Amino acid sequence: MAYRWTNDLTRADVTPRGLFLNRRQIMAGAGALGLGGLAGRAGAQEALEPNSFEEITTYNNFYEFGTGKADPAKNAEALDTTGWQVTVDGLVDNPGTFPLAELLDGLAVEERIYRLRCVEAWSMVVPWQGIELKDILDRAGVRSNARYVAFETAVQPENMPGVRRGVLDFPYVEGLRLDEAMHPLTIMATGLYDEPMPKQNGAPIRLVVPWKYGFKSIKSIVRISLVEEPPVTTWNALAPAEYGFYANVNPTVDHPRWSQATERRIGGGLFSSRQDTLMYNGYDEVASLYEDMNLKAQF
Repeated sequence: MAYRWTNDLTRADVTPRGLFLNRRQIMAGAGALGLGGLAGRAGAQEALEPNSFEEITTYNNFYEFGTGKADPAKNAEALDTTGWQVTVDGLVDNPGTFPLAELLDGLAVEERIYRLRCVEAWSMVVPWQGIELKDILDRAGVRSNARYVAFETAVQPENMPGVRRGVLDFPYVEGLRLDEAMHPLTIMATGLYDEPMPKQNGAPIRLVVPWKYGFKSIKSIVRISLVEEPPVTTWNALAPAEYGFYANVNPTVDHPRWSQATERRIGGGLFSSRQDTLMYNGYDEVASLYEDMNLKAQF
């Protein structure tokens, strides 16, 4: 990709932590942020507002800290992020294990206000801060035979009750096709609302891929590997009929146990109506990545 994301929003468009949401009219997704002159392709303008810091940090899936939505906020403070290191290996010219500050040194931190759509058919809007994953991969030197990027989450059994209980087969692992990873929408987020990334949201660094269901955006990353074959991913390995490798938001492909045509907006209130789910979560500029695919079979 030759272009970079252009963010037309400013801090005035996002309510600071602890204040009421400002009810500004924000165009949904990429239409608001104006990617490379493609503003407006994400669909019709909608009245969207970022969720509050409290909503974003108290309603989470992070099974290392429990299966309930409130469990990560209660348990994740035990996560030890001191001296955090990330290993970059596989098909790269510059492999190594790097302190996080060294890995990100000199790279541009940008604000991205993105929709987040969970596979469970709920959604929110999050003001992230992060670095384009492409910048990290370019620094690593991706070799010509690399086709995929694999990611791995930290495992700290002494600090993660879900790991001790064996809720999933840990470590949690995820993966992207290389062109997905290099797309300018894909970021490695290090904070939200101008705060360092909260532990329950994936401190100190997590993946954010806004056109895919939330389980693809792996948290608390300790390894990034460039590989030639499709990597194993946690939910796809556990239940391949329910959780595809691609996991693109798609209102026409239902989960076997529920519809994906609509979603519940977190913070909308008891009597708020469900809203229609948008293809690719409204980020239509990624459609060209999948133009030769059967999105029902390769879901």
